[in-house]
Amino acid sequence: MNLDESLLSGLSPSDIRAARARIAPHIRFTPVVKVDVPTPLGLLPVVLKLENLQVTGSFKPRGAFNSLLQIEGENVIACSGGNHGLAVAHAAKVLGKRAVIFVPNSAAATKVEAMKLTGAEVRQVGDVPADAFAAAEALRAQTGWPLVHPYDQEPTLAGQGTLGLELLEQAPDVRRWLLAVGGGGFPAAVALAMAGEAEVIPVEPEGCPGLFEAQAAGHPVAVKAEGVARTSLGAPSIGELPWKILKDRVGPTILVSEESILKAQTWLWREVRIVAEPGGATALAALLSGAWTPPDDEPIGVVICGGNADSLPV
Repeated sequence: MNLDESLLSGLSPSDIRAARARIAPHIRFTPVVKVDVPTPLGLLPVVLKLENLQVTGSFKPRGAFNSLLQIEGENVIACSGGNHGLAVAHAAKVLGKRAVIFVPNSAAATKVEAMKLTGAEVRQVGDVPADAFAAAEALRAQTGWPLVHPYDQEPTLAGQGTLGLELLEQAPDVRRWLLAVGGGGFPAAVALAMAGEAEVIPVEPEGCPGLFEAQAAGHPVAVKAEGVARTSLGAPSIGELPWKILKDRVGPTILVSEESILKAQTWLWREVRIVAEPGGATALAALLSGAWTPPDDEPIGVVICGGNADSLPV
């Protein structure tokens, strides 16, 4: 079923197409590869979308560039578990803006150092992304500078949705794509971009169950942010805007354990020589562990959404 061009959020597939043209000079058209993945059902052929090879090592620059290219002022603020902050810092450097990035003290050292190298001002606050979000909002209220949200603003989602357009072009036979969920903007935008031509299967760590809890409650609720994937997927809750898009467009989220995420991260490196951070390996963990099994023989795709790993399990 094709999605209507209009949504309660105001975001439409045409916004995503416009974002694609806008950000094209600044991002990479990342590759896909075909691999055989060992699962409890045996080897399954899978298409991997390597967004870990994107500029700054994750899908986040898509939303960051789309946002900053539409901001006229010199100063911008971002709140992040890590990857979004790095993306905004990079985009600000490229576009000649000044960025103040708030991240929790738990943010991966690799990402924090990379932000600082762009010239951004990095402020580490609290232990979880919710603390960084609150501090960023306080600075926005004080200064009036625009805050580029990682998953709950239309320009961010429109940029992130451009990946969905690439999936349709690069692997048109794939009918189901497994995507990791943090604040929900990424899977929501991809689902919107694919307009019913392929299905998004949402996957979350057990320690960061924002969509799972929202689906149980019928609305976004505050959740814990724990475990190895918390610095990339540990949003305080699913976003209001992503929830409007996701609630009627995806099935139940698949929860995966800490152990299965680390095994997926290790498998990607040992067998395919792909570096993925825990959040980037979370979607694949659903297949490797058997937490999700395909209902038929249709082709399967998995997005490897981030590669900013401090270290790899061996």
